[in-house]
Amino acid sequence: MAQYSKPLDEVISELHSSRSEGLSGAQAEERLAQYGPNRLRAKKKKSNLQRFLEQFKDVMILILIAAAVVSFIVACNGHDTSEFFEPLLILVIVILNAVMGMVQESKAEKAMEALQSMSAPHARVIRDGKELLIDADKVVPGDIILVEAGDNIPADARLIESASLKSEESALTGESVPSEKDASLQIEEKAPLGDRANMIYSGCSVAYGRGRAIVTATGMQTEMGHIAGLLEGESDTQTPLQQKLAQLGKYLGFLAIAVCAVIFVIGLIDGMAVMEIFMTAVSLAVSAIPEGLPAIVTIVLSIGVQRMVKQNAIIRRLPAVETLGSASVICSDKTGTLTQNRMTLVKAYDAAENLMEDISDEDTPAIRRLLQYASLCCDGSVIVKDGEVQHIGDPTETSIVYAAMRNGSPKETLTREYPRLTELPFDSDRKLMTVVCRIDGKNVVITKGAFDSMLPICTTGDMKKAQELVDSMSSNALRVLAVGYKEIDSVPENPTIEELESNLTFMGLVGMIDPPRPEVRDAVAVCRKAGIKPVMITGDHVVTASAIAKDLGIMEEGDEAITGAQLAQMSEEELNRKVRHISVYARVSPEDKIRIVKAWQAQGEIVSMTGDGVNDAPALKAADIGCAMGITGTDVAKGAADMTLTDDNFTTIVSAVKEGRGIYGNIKHAVAFLLGTNIGEVLTVFLSMLFWKQSPLLSMQLLWINLVTDSLPAIALGMEAVPDDVMEKKPKPKNEGIFAHGLGVRIVLQGAMFAALTLFGFWLGWNETGTVEAGRTMAFMVLASTQVFHAFNMRSSHSLFKTGFFTNKYLNGAAALSLVLIALITFVPPLALVFGLTALPGHLYLTALGLALVPVVVLEIAKAAGMIAHHQ
Repeated sequence: MAQYSKPLDEVISELHSSRSEGLSGAQAEERLAQYGPNRLRAKKKKSNLQRFLEQFKDVMILILIAAAVVSFIVACNGHDTSEFFEPLLILVIVILNAVMGMVQESKAEKAMEALQSMSAPHARVIRDGKELLIDADKVVPGDIILVEAGDNIPADARLIESASLKSEESALTGESVPSEKDASLQIEEKAPLGDRANMIYSGCSVAYGRGRAIVTATGMQTEMGHIAGLLEGESDTQTPLQQKLAQLGKYLGFLAIAVCAVIFVIGLIDGMAVMEIFMTAVSLAVSAIPEGLPAIVTIVLSIGVQRMVKQNAIIRRLPAVETLGSASVICSDKTGTLTQNRMTLVKAYDAAENLMEDISDEDTPAIRRLLQYASLCCDGSVIVKDGEVQHIGDPTETSIVYAAMRNGSPKETLTREYPRLTELPFDSDRKLMTVVCRIDGKNVVITKGAFDSMLPICTTGDMKKAQELVDSMSSNALRVLAVGYKEIDSVPENPTIEELESNLTFMGLVGMIDPPRPEVRDAVAVCRKAGIKPVMITGDHVVTASAIAKDLGIMEEGDEAITGAQLAQMSEEELNRKVRHISVYARVSPEDKIRIVKAWQAQGEIVSMTGDGVNDAPALKAADIGCAMGITGTDVAKGAADMTLTDDNFTTIVSAVKEGRGIYGNIKHAVAFLLGTNIGEVLTVFLSMLFWKQSPLLSMQLLWINLVTDSLPAIALGMEAVPDDVMEKKPKPKNEGIFAHGLGVRIVLQGAMFAALTLFGFWLGWNETGTVEAGRTMAFMVLASTQVFHAFNMRSSHSLFKTGFFTNKYLNGAAALSLVLIALITFVPPLALVFGLTALPGHLYLTALGLALVPVVVLEIAKAAGMIAHHQ
């Protein structure tokens, strides 16, 4: 018989578990060894050999290999053994590139694995009678798991108990509507998957309510495991920027081929050796096409992602890094993000005795009774472990539970003496939670929630007086919850809102405060300076929210604060018209967030939105940057978000935006550097062939320059520190191209400058010595060294005197290594011979160095004259 059709006690017995105690630690270890980790079979990893061979898929690399083969055949037919050096060098360079690509791909995969493990899902289990939070892959058959709204279900499990439980099972059944679950049902063995209402399944999520269940299958034995082939992992996708650059590479490729064709024709007309023309044309094509651009962008983005991890932001999708740099609106939750998420109950009001008290360890009996009732209507818990108080669950609830504990009523004691009989879980639309407990032989309904929601359902009590107290407490930034109760004769089997949440007696109020995070004030000020609009969105009372928003600087003179009810009355046109002046949204439901996001997007803004609940998922997806809370966030919210904040801190969002801007700037600098140098190489060879019918650089010299002076400095530019003033600029417009603000023109002009300097060096060396080899040596030294020194120009649009000449240690290392390698093949005779270089008079070496430094001087003058705008 299937687990869903057997009696529940039989299932528990077969799995040697216990409803209340769960498995023992030893049992769990044994079963983990027996069944293995609770995860689906991973996509088969590529071997290093596969990675290595994949590096040869690029068409231009294949052309280069073909050229090496042709060159090798020609060398075999000749009598000069030195002719073998060129094809061998080409093959060595190609293989070295492939090895570098393989190593980088392996590093990127390991980095992503590390990120995935950091954001791995967790599960709440009962082991040895205690509730534990463990990694989901440690769950084993027989474990007792606890689930509630927003959780991802870690394994297939048979329900032991359920309270208004609904599960989103579209991944398995295709049903878009959440499935209702009932632990008490006995299901026929032939029932289809969608009708097994006493089971919950791995890979699905809890949409509503809560439950306790015993795990029946894990890993590949789950229903999701049966279709694991469809879920083996996301396919690799390129970011929008990578796609644009890949397209640019194709255009440059066509241009390079055209240039090569012209060079080939010129060479043939002038009687040059076919092999020489062929090798020059092919090597020029390969050096001209920046096939490394997408790879460089990936490396830079990966470096940025790792930096963000250190700053408590986990990026799930690489394109999010690009978008972050453009964020112009940050819509943030208040609790825990703008505040410390350390809710402390500070005041309580008992309606029966008209008594308001500050919370202490010795409150009056009336206040103690109010705290007990409020605590019974909470799912959160507080434990003391090793002398440290730990809050588990919603901070608002745990503040109530802790206040009751301080007054001698621990939650576990209360629930044992006054057991919960049934409940209506908290719902963000109702903003209420209701339980029925057996208290002193009576069935007592206890409801707690927002005062606005309690007002219409409390028929006994001075609600006018209560309203005045709520307004007074809220104006002091206190979050206020109301408590009501009534007695009923019998407990309904399937309780409804109408039955339980009506005709209540108003019992009292509890007021708590969550102090603002002190660092948020500075972060808000940074946002203002950076042209980013901070917006507070909260479920709190509008007066409370406004008080904190003003304190933090989010709400300024002329700004508005509105409630969800006021928002509901606005048309889309009215909201779009007013949205720029609304800084606080209070008492809003998660559904309202989507309207707010779309209203800002209609203004052409890039919106970052935070969220933690299952109902926040649509808004997180709708936003340009969805930020899930790592501490209080549900698994569903994290799955829908682009970024997870491991510390739930608003300041982390601002830091991530700063990092995103820095990364985008670094990518622009690396791209501009690569394109400028490539254009310089193309123009150098093309113009020299046009004027002198001589190539100023041999194919292997071009290849060496491409390998040594392009890739290493470009990667180092991607590791440049984020400039201090990056948050003093306005956000980048949504559709702004990478070559905006005249960057494209500057790249072409810089390439032309490199070509002019190299051609002058070629002419000077050739003219003074009378040998083409000397001219090529000069051209090689000038072009290679120019590119190394130019990398320092590309670090920033600011002067090097401001940024510091040697403050990027990675570029220092890359430049030093490049210069050493250039010197080796220039001054070590055997290597110089292989590369077709020759010794020069001393003054020409100094001249070559002087020419190589010209771009640094020119760019410094241009920056000083304001000809280069300070744009990231």
